Amino acid sequence: MMRRQFITLLSGAVAWPLAVRAQSKTAFQVGVLYPGLQAAMDSRIAAIQSGLRAGGLRTDQFEILPRTTDGNPAMLSPMAADLVARNVDLICAQSSAAVRAARAVTTGIPIVAIDLETNPIDEGFVSSHARPGGNITGVFFDFPDFSKKWLEVLKETLPRLIKVAVLWDPAVSSYQVRAVETAAQSLGFTLALLEVRRPNELEPAFESIVQKGAGAVVMLASTVIGSATKLLADLALKHRLPAITPFAEFAQNGGLMSYGPNLLGVVRQQGIIAAKVLLGANPAVTPIETPTKFEFVLNLKTANALDLTIPAVVLLRADEVIE
Repeated sequence: MMRRQFITLLSGAVAWPLAVRAQSKTAFQVGVLYPGLQAAMDSRIAAIQSGLRAGGLRTDQFEILPRTTDGNPAMLSPMAADLVARNVDLICAQSSAAVRAARAVTTGIPIVAIDLETNPIDEGFVSSHARPGGNITGVFFDFPDFSKKWLEVLKETLPRLIKVAVLWDPAVSSYQVRAVETAAQSLGFTLALLEVRRPNELEPAFESIVQKGAGAVVMLASTVIGSATKLLADLALKHRLPAITPFAEFAQNGGLMSYGPNLLGVVRQQGIIAAKVLLGANPAVTPIETPTKFEFVLNLKTANALDLTIPAVVLLRADEVIE
């Protein structure tokens, strides 16, 4: 009996301090660590707040401490350290780079992640999806099957397409690159890989794409891509390049296509998990979640500007068509 009681107490060890703090503090402090552009931060904060409320917290029970690097990766580690120094109750880390930075400075503060770029087990973030085993849980999805789908829809739209450019951030795991290379080989495409680490590298990358003679662009999941969708849409249209990315905002902002999870829905999902942890759930035994909603968005206005005729099979597959 004593052994069973000891194990029960041990399993609640992570949750207990938060429960005590809930009684002694007017509001939880939730740090948000985001290595993307400041312009994308407001909508993400609103989505986290919505999730926290949906998870059972009142607005007066939490305070958001936003930290964004505005595209400067050198700022990420100092910002993570600052949140730990402020003794926040929880860190919402957005992207694999943010998870690494937060994990490097704390093993005690819970980290609720959004990572649409890597496999959390392969990266060593968690022991398993069902029982993460440490202070990290959250929403993870490494697009296991999407690379081929992105290329397939480009092939259906552009039957004569041969060479495809791929934009990717080397700060992210190379898993996505390997997946798209495998898919390209099976579909008979030649790839031109271009690294983009910061937003100011995007315009030169598109100029390089034109020089390399690529006929379309795939932009892999990363914070650089996800926070600069309007800029990317403008660049793709300027250079008359059909393009696809996981982020719906790209197509909604004037890009041709997007296919992936609803990003702000994922951020809200992160907020719901964060609320569970703040209210006492142990991140070590809080299962990893995956996105619940996926969308294929097609911008017909952009297709017309690019003189493209979208096949009926592609049109019928779209969840949202922008005309």
